[in-house]
Amino acid sequence: MPKIVLREIVRQHAEMAAFLWTVYDHHLLHPDENPDMDEERLERLVERLDAHIDGLRVAGEAGREIAEEIYAEYPEAGELFVLRMLQTGAPKRIEELDLDKVRAYLSVNGV
Repeated sequence: MPKIVLREIVRQHAEMAAFLWTVYDHHLLHPDENPDMDEERLERLVERLDAHIDGLRVAGEAGREIAEEIYAEYPEAGELFVLRMLQTGAPKRIEELDLDKVRAYLSVNGV
């Protein structure tokens, strides 16, 4: 049975993952700017980010295509981060990332 992909839902996964990555990374770089972002909220943000990336992975090639389309529309760090997380060999969870390497990758690739 062929996989049914709801493209609008998958697009929402890509958009939210890009946004949540941006919020997460900004918070790690500037932790004092948002005093409401405590450990519990940060953990929930990471869980949501992981879930949206998982949604893209479940969609398979369609998830990757949609993420590429969004990056073409909005060539920003969050959108590029999502594409990188969908590549073969990428870490499965945010907690597995080497953030210095992620930031270096994003800056080398023009965002």
